[in-house]
Amino acid sequence: MAGQGAADDARAGAPNDEALPRQFGKYTLLRKLAAGGMAELFLSLQRSVAGFEKLIVIKRILPSMNQDRAFIDMLLHEARIAATLSHPNIVQIFDVGQVDGTFFIAMEHIHGEDIRSIVRAMKRKGVREFPIEHAISIVLGVCAGLGYAHDRRDLDGSKLEIVHRDISPQNIVVTFTGDVKVVDFGIAKSGAQLGEETKGGQLKGKVPYMSPEQAAGDGGIDWRSDIFAAGVVLFELTTGKRLFKGPSEYETLKMICERDYPTPSMVRLDYPPALERVVVKALAKRREDRYQSAREMQADLEAFVREERVACSQIALTTWMQSLFDDTLAAQKEALQDVKQLADIIAAQATSTMDEGTAVTGSTGLAASATSPGQPAPARRSPVAIAATVIAAAAIGATALLLSQRSAAERDAQARAHEDASRATATAQPVEARGTLAVKGKPDGCSIWINGDLRKETTPAKVEGLPRGRELTVRLTKDGLEPYTTTVTLTDAQPDGVVEAELRGGSVTVVLKVDPLPTVWVDGKPWKGDRAKIDGLTAGEEHRIVLAAAGFTPKTITMTARAGETKTIEEHLVKGGGDAAALVAAVATSTPGSAPASTPSAAAAAPAAAAGPGKVRVGAKGGFCNVTINGTPYGPTPVEATVASGSARVSCKPESGAAMGQSVHVGAGETARVSFKSGD
Repeated sequence: MAGQGAADDARAGAPNDEALPRQFGKYTLLRKLAAGGMAELFLSLQRSVAGFEKLIVIKRILPSMNQDRAFIDMLLHEARIAATLSHPNIVQIFDVGQVDGTFFIAMEHIHGEDIRSIVRAMKRKGVREFPIEHAISIVLGVCAGLGYAHDRRDLDGSKLEIVHRDISPQNIVVTFTGDVKVVDFGIAKSGAQLGEETKGGQLKGKVPYMSPEQAAGDGGIDWRSDIFAAGVVLFELTTGKRLFKGPSEYETLKMICERDYPTPSMVRLDYPPALERVVVKALAKRREDRYQSAREMQADLEAFVREERVACSQIALTTWMQSLFDDTLAAQKEALQDVKQLADIIAAQATSTMDEGTAVTGSTGLAASATSPGQPAPARRSPVAIAATVIAAAAIGATALLLSQRSAAERDAQARAHEDASRATATAQPVEARGTLAVKGKPDGCSIWINGDLRKETTPAKVEGLPRGRELTVRLTKDGLEPYTTTVTLTDAQPDGVVEAELRGGSVTVVLKVDPLPTVWVDGKPWKGDRAKIDGLTAGEEHRIVLAAAGFTPKTITMTARAGETKTIEEHLVKGGGDAAALVAAVATSTPGSAPASTPSAAAAAPAAAAGPGKVRVGAKGGFCNVTINGTPYGPTPVEATVASGSARVSCKPESGAAMGQSVHVGAGETARVSFKSGD
């Protein structure tokens, strides 16, 4: 989970580690997310009447800072600013208050990762380049959030003149549902703020993302400083290179203030000119030359997306994020359920203790007896002890939470504690009620889809953590073979299941009635069977058939068919052209419907390929699909593959429906982009 701003200054734990989960006023602190020089962040649970529960984040000020009146005044002012903001692209502030003399801010919990964590995950997965469509989606979200904050007015209609001052990769979070959030308005400045200008020698924000006026220590910075920082983020995401990175902070500041900046095309020769114009304008040294509002920058980015048909999609961003963090999402969910169960038991204990009439210290609800100021607090139980309580509660019920049953009041307290423990068990049950499915496919290496979701495993595999009592649709696919689909339901009585299937060759037949009898290529490969009939093609996928004969112009045909269908192709080839084999080689990977290739152009293709490989980047809008390039499978989108320069044939097969295909020219050392609309 994202550290929501404090991870930037993360240090090794709090000065005094505490047993978690624990009560904190009306909230339950579940686990620590990060600790900085001024505050700690905790994943927390908010409970209310009628079973209301909500995950939030508590930003708790460190004890050493609670005595700093100027800091507390600044904190409260910043909280008031942030609490006025309500926008899908800005983290929401819910509450600000004080528990046992400790100030805190309660804010929206964001289930996602900041850009730094995303880049690290990309490296672990071997993904070299940040997909341009996702980079633009992220910066569009940042611009939308900033535009709202910059234009925010008070009840009198006066502009609040809010400036974030710390737009940077660690303060931009992408959720696992494809939302983009600007977090940590903790150093935000507004025109209404009194006496809180930048102090001499104290810069606020991350140095590599500061505007020239901010790096120079100009206390009069405005919203255009945020626009500059957004431009730096856009430059780095789309080029893969840091813009300002000196050997020291001082050198970095000099780079920002004194030197000329490289343009994106200096880093990447294939950088889109229209996008470069947006970046250069956002990074103008003089703020008068930049975009004068974040909405202007957003409008130009949206125009680029429309004109260049960039496949920006929240669904695609969701899929990409989940693919990057698939190995941690399940573990996070299990850990959260476990700590939630502990929190429920603690709540039950707190209820029973209060019903017994025992004094409670402050608002923690955990102390067994009252303590006076200055008296050491009673020792807290370790997480191991709490876990033991969970096991005991599950085994023998909530009676173990009470010491005796000597009065009616105690019996009532026991009943209430039993109900709370039952709710805890009910909460934990969906997590425990999981099953395992052994999936075997012949041949090995089949892709596994469960309820429409492509799994990271391929056959043979054991798929764990599947829900019981619900019908699961299991589908196996492999390039060149007919897919297999079945349904299975795991139950409490039979939590483990098995799916075995043998994927067979295609069932589609194509009868060729071609004059003269042709040489045939199918999907980029020579057909070695009967030249009057092609059999064994897979149903529901696009196939490309090239027909050629010596002295005749080749003909390219694309077709799809249903399972078991027989199609007939009748053609009369037109005279013209040269050697059949050379002509077929020239058109086998060309775009359907393009002008016929000649023998000289086919021969010229060899030197071009020898010039070096290129790359193909494949994305899908509205979902994802399995990619095949020149007959080689590469798995689900997004995909980036190194291929020989020249023409490349790209197909993308969704979980259901026909495969889609495109041909693209790949230049040596260049990256060609292909985008599909999933479901087409």
